[in-house]
Amino acid sequence: MSRLTKRPAGAVAAPPVAARELTAVSADGSRIHVELHGPEDAPAVVLAHGWTCSTQFWAPQIRELAPDHRVIAYDQRGHGRTPAVAKAGHSTGALADDLEAVLAAALEPGTKAVLAGHSMGGMTLMAAAGRPKFTEHAAAALLCSTGSSRLIDESLVLPIRPGRVRTRITGAILGSRAPLGPVTPVSKRILRYATMGPGSAPEKVAECARIVHACRRATRVAWAHVLAGLDLEAGVGELTVPTAVISGTADRLTPIVHARALAAGLPECVGLVELAGMGHMTPVEAPDAVTAQIRGLVDVYLRKVPVDDARESAGQQANQKEGAV
Repeated sequence: MSRLTKRPAGAVAAPPVAARELTAVSADGSRIHVELHGPEDAPAVVLAHGWTCSTQFWAPQIRELAPDHRVIAYDQRGHGRTPAVAKAGHSTGALADDLEAVLAAALEPGTKAVLAGHSMGGMTLMAAAGRPKFTEHAAAALLCSTGSSRLIDESLVLPIRPGRVRTRITGAILGSRAPLGPVTPVSKRILRYATMGPGSAPEKVAECARIVHACRRATRVAWAHVLAGLDLEAGVGELTVPTAVISGTADRLTPIVHARALAAGLPECVGLVELAGMGHMTPVEAPDAVTAQIRGLVDVYLRKVPVDDARESAGQQANQKEGAV
């Protein structure tokens, strides 16, 4: 089981400590840090975090799911405890390679899991769709606050009229080599504006800032350039497992139009949840709603609970703290 470490009173609870850690080796030899939580014989969930984040981003989901799920979380290349790679090692193909390596290392042959990806993690799932290990292990998927293309064009971080000027400036901002520096009141306000909903609690803003500011500058910049040219439309069509989509209506980085487009384009979309007033950091901003979606997919596609019963249970959990429309 996972264990919790202590933090000062008033702070966001510390990330769970993994029951076990392992290293997956990707196709190009990159070593991927993997954490395993929960009972080994429980239904499996695999969590892929987004750009500038780490396994710590999934702390609320790990904490709630680990008592009765086998939760597998990993650091994307260059993030968290996974080593940085050369410039050529940054591509959506590399993300797919890494996910395949994690699945092979953490799951027994033929074992099915629910795969959840936030932001770049969702793009990882799209990039890996149709890959042998993905097909072998994926029972269902959750795409959380993500998109498949036109990320810079659709971004609302810069509050000006859409067009070439906004796209160019947005790309320059997101791909800037300027260091983020220490977490300060000013940096937290900037992060909150760009990535979170207006009602986000201060402790959640501080937690996201701590995680994002810990990302290596070279990693942040390299992946920003990959995301700027993202085109995973083909991957959407290849994501044939039952897939749910969840997104915040106040997301400026990947606005809700992306979630709606994914829901329309997926071969087997099993639901679109729009979280009123939430921004891009939904696993932290709306943890109950995201966890409920993962539980619902596990119940239906791994535990084989009747769909109506699973939806009722997921709805009850999600509505405890978050409003969904």
